[in-house]
Amino acid sequence: MTDTHLSELSFDALQLEPSLMQGIAEAGFSRCTPIQAQTLPIALQGRDVAGQAQTGTGKTAAFLVALFQNLLRRPPSENRAPTAIRALVIAPTRELAVQIHKDAVVLGKHTGLRMAVVFGGVDYEKQRRDLEGGIDVLIGTPGRIIDYYKQHVFELREAQAVVLDEADRMFDLGFIADIRYMLRRLPPPDQRQSMLFSATLSQRVLELAYEHMNEPELVRIEPERITAERVRQVVYYPAMEEKIPLLIGLLRKMDPHRTMVFVNTKRMAERLEDVLRANGIDAQALSGDVPQKKRLRFLKDFHDGKLAVLIATDVASRGLHIPEVSHVFNYDLPQDCADYVHRIGRTARAGAEGDAISFACEEYAVGLPDIEKYIGNKIPYEPIAGELLATELHWPPRRPMKDRGGDRRSGGDHRPGGERRAGGDRRSGGPRRGASPRR
Repeated sequence: MTDTHLSELSFDALQLEPSLMQGIAEAGFSRCTPIQAQTLPIALQGRDVAGQAQTGTGKTAAFLVALFQNLLRRPPSENRAPTAIRALVIAPTRELAVQIHKDAVVLGKHTGLRMAVVFGGVDYEKQRRDLEGGIDVLIGTPGRIIDYYKQHVFELREAQAVVLDEADRMFDLGFIADIRYMLRRLPPPDQRQSMLFSATLSQRVLELAYEHMNEPELVRIEPERITAERVRQVVYYPAMEEKIPLLIGLLRKMDPHRTMVFVNTKRMAERLEDVLRANGIDAQALSGDVPQKKRLRFLKDFHDGKLAVLIATDVASRGLHIPEVSHVFNYDLPQDCADYVHRIGRTARAGAEGDAISFACEEYAVGLPDIEKYIGNKIPYEPIAGELLATELHWPPRRPMKDRGGDRRSGGDHRPGGERRAGGDRRSGGPRRGASPRR
């Protein structure tokens, strides 16, 4: 966290419980980010908050600090049932739930509050046993939370608080019916605290807030700035056969240590993993059907710096806080404009700087004008100089069809006869077919 990214409000000035302040200090926090500075004074009074801020600005710590402080100051009833939870935190994805729980363990280390995280894909019985032992704060994804609730593994009748994180993503992933189901089984809005945080507060999110919250205070941090100001953005116009040579050439030039490459299909993620590894670049594909244990291991290796390049579909573009991501590549331009913002938001987090490099190829360049309209500015264009295209590449055999999912679209190496020389002769870098000249 850089000083320029912080407000003047210190955590010491908030008069927090000593046990909570100890965890905050051990996490290295001293001054609040803007979203924390504006939401904490409201939330610490027990009032409802709906907060909007860019990714990587401290929303998770904002609601965790408020949640822990209010639970510490308002002890549960003496007749509380052993399986009754005191607070519920709902996240749209498994990765985000795990990240929230990790942050909660650090901040709440000395509070004595018991926490658990539940999500689909792994450890069904273990997670169930954790809940049956009795907890204060339950963090999880909608499906697994509802599963355990319907089996009466935990109770909601005495819940004092609920948090919805990345609320707009709940709509995108089709979870809104599940969210309403849970909210209606909590105590009435005037008998609990509700906090909602999101990168965007769209009309549908606000309707959800006003329906299930108690006159929430709206807090917007720089809503007019859609993309992080410290992200250096650039777009190249490669031919389809230039995409892989250009990616490898750029990666070799920058000597990546923590780089994310986004693609639109599982098949392309797997193909890029094979090609990058064959050419000496440590890479791993992360897509929606990767088993949960492997997914978490990949993310940990990437977080720890043991994995240089993480190739991801949009399953990984939201809710992950991975420090020091230096570069984000849009190998395939996203088909949803909002996904462009979420992807490049993986870098330049918490006041740092980063680079977002996009390939406007013949297939996906058609979406570039809509992306630029959405973010409110033109993305600077760079020509493809000949030295950027890697040559003498190694091409691994393609995986058997049974191992590949998704469709047969986008960005293959396109080698006629299987042996086209990397880069071909098209090195001018100007707009290709499907990309109208703009410069």
